[in-house]
This record gives sequence, structure tokens and C-alpha cells, in this order.
Amino acid sequence: MQIQFWGAARSVTGTMHLLSVNGHQVLIDCGLMQGRRKEAFEANRNLPFDARDVDAVILTHAHIDHSGNLPSLVRAGFRGHIFATSATRDLAGLMLLDSAHIQEQDVAYVNKRRQKQGKNLFEPLYTQADAMAAIDLFRSVEYGQVFEPIPGVRAHFIDAGHILGSASVVIDSHHDGRPLRTLFSGDIGRKGLPILRDPQIAAGVDYVIMESTYGDRLHETPDQARESLRLAAETTYRRGGKLLIPCFAVGRTQEIVYRLNQLWEEGRLPQMDVFVDSPLAVNATEVFRLHPECFDREMLDVMLREHDHDPFGFTRLRYVRSVEQSKELNDLQHPAIIISASGMCEAGRILHHLKNNIEDHRTMILFVGFQADNTLGRKILEGQDPVPVFGEPMRVRAEVRQALGYSAHADQAELISWFNRVRQQGSVQRVFLVHGEEPASRALADLLARPADAPPIEIPFRGDKVTLVA
Repeated sequence: MQIQFWGAARSVTGTMHLLSVNGHQVLIDCGLMQGRRKEAFEANRNLPFDARDVDAVILTHAHIDHSGNLPSLVRAGFRGHIFATSATRDLAGLMLLDSAHIQEQDVAYVNKRRQKQGKNLFEPLYTQADAMAAIDLFRSVEYGQVFEPIPGVRAHFIDAGHILGSASVVIDSHHDGRPLRTLFSGDIGRKGLPILRDPQIAAGVDYVIMESTYGDRLHETPDQARESLRLAAETTYRRGGKLLIPCFAVGRTQEIVYRLNQLWEEGRLPQMDVFVDSPLAVNATEVFRLHPECFDREMLDVMLREHDHDPFGFTRLRYVRSVEQSKELNDLQHPAIIISASGMCEAGRILHHLKNNIEDHRTMILFVGFQADNTLGRKILEGQDPVPVFGEPMRVRAEVRQALGYSAHADQAELISWFNRVRQQGSVQRVFLVHGEEPASRALADLLARPADAPPIEIPFRGDKVTLVA
């Protein structure tokens, strides 16, 4: 078996790992690369392999950096099955259509200005029709259910605890008649967080392809993160401004709403309206309600205990779907919390809220998730001023804060713990660290390699190909 690393190699977006086994090919994830607009567009449009040669896709979870380029794959000729858990299938269907809609919408918005300036017009990476073609290829597989994506390869999902439906992928194959087990971690979640079960591990693993997003840092505790959220709300309320929370529509939005619901139930949230302004987040929250089989015991207990049995709703919370309702938020004259996608401020309604509020000193921008290199979110977080919003420079007069405890990714200590548990139940021969910027991957590699009996820890470059032997 050979693996070629085509995405999220020394970076955190665009995950794609191509497996070649006995003349067949399986793609693990097909994520959207994000960052510098022109470079990202070209990388996403021009796949580094022939899509027609790929027999199947195994999708670890629905986040766009793992699923978002599936329409491009199908557009380029892929016609196989896309295997995913049922919750991932439901979420990915929403996210791919939303991604296509946002791309069409944003291109139309920018093209109005470019047409007036006599410039060439842009085109979207893919359309909603392309997204629908990809959705039609999904096949649901539940946790623990063995399936055969290509002849001679058996696979099953285990719970990664990252977002609803997220999975690590266990691949069983043979080399020279001997069994070979490879574990793709996907994005590893955190132990003890609300809503989802803790990450599981697999036994008897020979090779590990492991994420390293936060390989160089530790998170706040959940209690510290909740306090950061409360203080941000209180500070913004006192000065009469808006608290903008750029938020991934799937997973992070639901956790923030869950925490705000807790603060409201405890009487610790200021008397301010809360708006979830993202059609995708609204729809995704409904999908969460349809999949209680993914919830942990705490979440199930809360659902039974609360008077409204709804941890994703409270009196001052409003879910915003229509464009008209979203525009009305620009005219609010009282303090409010606005949760909006995308989480890295690369697209979606958060851009309109930034355009209308980033130059107001009463505004606070609270980042609750990872901001990849060269994204607008990263530029704001690092203190760049001015920053480009819809291509126009805008001064950053808003206060900018970050709450690190809301990450759905394991931190350094949690990654090490996860790996040690995998090692204890197998005989790991090699480890490949992906889905991490180079400093984070190197820091984690150094720590994983410290034990005298540690296996080789490698950080592949994009395009690197390795052969796995039993």
C-alpha cells in the first residue's frame, strides 16, 4: 500500500491523502484549501491526480477543509462512492450546498465592482449543481461497521469526538500475505467536552497518520473558556456594542450556543439578544437534533433536565435565515451577540458584519477557533491594520480577543495522550504528522520521539509518497 499526501501537509487546510492498493485508489478526505485567494483557487480547481482513477472516497467528517472540494473531484470525473457516517452525510450535504451558494454569491458581489471597473470577471470554484452531484454519491456507514471501499481493503469508522459524526478511519489490508493496519486519525477531539462522546482509539495499529493542529500549545479548560465568553459578553454589553463571534457553522456554533444557554440558565449572561446568523448553522443545529446517538451522557442528561429540553435554545436567542433579517442586524442600536460563519472570516455573512462593525470601537471580535495562515481571521488576530474586507481596506478599531478553550481539536497534551493509548494497544512502526503548520507539527514530533522505543515520527511534504509494509 502506498500513501501520497496531497493536502494538509505542513498546513491545516485541504486535507487529501491518496491510497494506492493493488491497482486501486482510495482518497481519504477531499478538503478545500484556504488562504491566499488566487493560490487556493488554483490548487482547489487543479487536482494533482486524475479524478477518474479514484475508485472511492472515505470522508472523516463534514468540515469544509476535509469535504469542501468533493464537488471539484466529481466535476473532474470521479464517479465512485463517498463513504461517511450518517451524521457526516447529513452535515456534508448542507455544507457543500452552502459552500457552493456562498461562492456563487461572493463572486457575484465582487463581479459587480469588477464589471464597473472593466476588469475580467471571476467564476466560482463550483456551483450548487456540482455540489448536488457529489451528494448523490454518498453512502452511509455507521461506527464499527466494516465496509470494503476497494477490493482487498476493509475499513471501519471509530468516533473521533471532533464534531457530530466525525471519525477516525481504520484501514485493514495485506502486504505479502501479512495483515497491515493503518489508522487515519482525522481531526481528534477533546475528552470531557459537552455534546459529543470522547475520542476512541483502535488496537493493533501498524501505521498512524495523525493530525497535529495544536501540537505546540495547550488549551484553556472548558470552565476558563466559558468564563472568557461571559466576560466578552459583559464587556461588550457595558459599552453598548456588538460582540461578533466568527464561528464554524458545524460544531463550534453549537458548542457556543450550548455554553450561552448554560450562562442564561444560571442568570450569568447580560440581558442582550443573541443571533445565530448563518443559514448553514441553523440547518446544522437541526441535524444535531436528529442524531442523539452521537451525544455523550452529559448532553442527554441536559436534554432531560432542562424545562424546554433544548440545549440549543433560550429566550434571547434568535436563529437568522433570510438575507433581510441578516441586514436588519446592521441597524441594531442595542448590545447584541452575533455568531456567524465562516469561522476564519473567509466567506459568508461574517464578512458583512465585519464590514459594518470592525471600525466601531464599541465592537468586540471574539475568535473561538483556529485561524489558518493568510486568512482574514488570522490577519485580524495578529493585529494587521487595515485589513481587506471584500477587497477594501478597513481600519480595525474593534477590540480583538481569543478564547482558546473552544477548539474541537485536541491540544498538545491531549494529542500525546491519544497517541500513547494507540501505542499501548499496538506495535506502531511509523507515524506521519499532518494537518498542522510546521512549528506545531515539529513541536509534537519532538515530544512523540522522546521515548527510547518511539517509532519514527515523520512530517511529510505535499506530494510525498510512502510505501507501507507489514
